[in-house]
Amino acid sequence: MPHPVKTYLNKGETYQFCNCGKSADGVLCDGSHKGTKFIPTEFIATRNSEFLLCLCKKTTCTWQCDGAHAKREQLDLSFLSD
Repeated sequence: MPHPVKTYLNKGETYQFCNCGKSADGVLCDGSHKGTKFIPTEFIATRNSEFLLCLCKKTTCTWQCDGAHAKREQLDLSFLSD
């Protein structure tokens, strides 16, 4: 289960969030997606602070961790009631 990566970001700076998972740190784009269908998501930091950036790529918040990595998958066990 991949955990978020704590990263310091500077207010007003533009960052590229890695969507392919191939970048060196897994969260900020380093161009490793070239030749794939993935494109990074651009965002601007809203304050000088540490942010938890999503490493599992399951977040609904695009680049910030929302805890999706910790949510258990719901298994379909309906076949047991047949």
